[in-house]
Amino acid sequence: MTRLDGEQTLMRIFVGENDRWERKPLYESLVELFRDQGFAGATVLKGAMGFGARSITHTDRLLRLSSDLPVVIEVVESQGKIDGILPILDTMIKGGMITLEKVRVIRYC
Repeated sequence: MTRLDGEQTLMRIFVGENDRWERKPLYESLVELFRDQGFAGATVLKGAMGFGARSITHTDRLLRLSSDLPVVIEVVESQGKIDGILPILDTMIKGGMITLEKVRVIRYC
């Protein structure tokens, strides 16, 4: 088991639900990549509403059902591991955004 504590890096990846990598949902491919690379964990969050660079609103409201809701993948890991995977992410993510911030991990078991 990997134990993280102290200062780490939070990486958030913002993509669309319909984004693909090799015919699979991009968010699934990213989670598999993080697992295969030995990352401590990853979480996928599906948004109810959002818009991106083109200002197109995507929503889950019944009258305007969107097929491309926003998806956020969150990973907390060491800066070194995140830096090492960024070139791979550059090849996989064609649109969207990645943010990085320092976080203080109090406990991970």
